[in-house]
Amino acid sequence: MPQSQYRARQVSAKTHEVVDYDHDDSKPGKPLHILIPGGLVALASLGVIILVAYLTWVEGQLAQSTGLVLIALLAPFYVGGVFLFSYGYELYNIPRALRLTAIIVFVTAAAVVIVAVLFVVLGAGGKLPDSKKKSSGSAKVLSPTKSSSSGGDWRAPNIGPIVTLGGGRTHTREVTREVVKEVEVPVAPRAIDCPYCRRSYVPAEQEYACPACGAATPQELIEESQAPKDRSSQ
Repeated sequence: MPQSQYRARQVSAKTHEVVDYDHDDSKPGKPLHILIPGGLVALASLGVIILVAYLTWVEGQLAQSTGLVLIALLAPFYVGGVFLFSYGYELYNIPRALRLTAIIVFVTAAAVVIVAVLFVVLGAGGKLPDSKKKSSGSAKVLSPTKSSSSGGDWRAPNIGPIVTLGGGRTHTREVTREVVKEVEVPVAPRAIDCPYCRRSYVPAEQEYACPACGAATPQELIEESQAPKDRSSQ
């Protein structure tokens, strides 16, 4: 058998060499008669393998065990088709055909793995876990006023619990408000001095008459006794 004058990576020159060899009736064998069927079998087997992988690991229509069995059954057909293609492409040189078969199968397997990973990622919508992702649906009910004594917590006057939703958890904080109400406390009547005898007495307790001289208590002194004591004088 004649040896090929070109390497496998010289695709254009190599292909013309194979075609010329096949058309030359003086040379034994017809490499295109095994190259073309082998290439078709390899392509068909590879297409079915990719389809089975897609239905198994992306669509989930096939069980994983079933998908692996089908791929294992199709793999020999693919390898055999690649070998027939390489055998015709290398002009019946078995060592070079085996080497080319190994290269093609290895490259194809790597490509299938890459495509399968891309299918899985794209099938998931390209969503990857992000630990720094913040909750965009958080809802917070806050008061427009801020309490300086609460360390930055927002408080609302006369409102019950404030519920804050965020990060999938619900926090309830009870808000209380101290209500200060001024209540007027009755003031006990104060003692006054009688304008006539200077006797000190409480008009309300002595029926509004001086217990010493019996003089009636003047109206202005009654009001003075009943009025609250001025805070400035305390």
